[in-house]
Amino acid sequence: MAITPKRAPPPKHIKTYPPPPSTARTHPFPIASVTTAHLRELDPTAARQRFFARTNPDRPCLGDVLLTTFRTGDPFSGVLISIRRRGVDTAVLLRNRIGTIGTEMWVKVYSPVVKSIEVVKRAEKRAKRARLFYMRKEKHDRGSVERVVEEYLRQRRLVRSGAVGMQDPKSTGGGKKGGKKAGVGAR
Repeated sequence: MAITPKRAPPPKHIKTYPPPPSTARTHPFPIASVTTAHLRELDPTAARQRFFARTNPDRPCLGDVLLTTFRTGDPFSGVLISIRRRGVDTAVLLRNRIGTIGTEMWVKVYSPVVKSIEVVKRAEKRAKRARLFYMRKEKHDRGSVERVVEEYLRQRRLVRSGAVGMQDPKSTGGGKKGGKKAGVGAR
């Protein structure tokens, strides 16, 4: 009996599919299109984009005092010591002293939690650094900005009420005759 070699089975036909259509033509820069879509969703009026644009002369600069109001109603104010521009992830770092403890907070500019960001007081001089981290040291720390913010809110309240030339009823002379001060150091 002769041994016949086994034949290989006939090849199976594998069904192949054409590759999916490429999105490279419709979206040459996919990250940029996703970022602009997110910005349109988070900032539909583009007010914050214009506020933080480098071409805006009234943009917040380092050393300015900013007041941030959140949807929860809790405001946070502080000195702007850093701006991180990353498209949708743009954030500012604010520093304030609460009591005797220095407090810093990163605020995402386009976050839905942020209700408003206002410049309370401009820095006297232009900062010559990109980030003012040296303000963390005791020698350079500006301390609490609470009084600056209170004065700004008082003036804003007067302007909105239409009594710009009038005196705020909350800051009257304290009920003393003639508005004279009493206490140590009063003249």
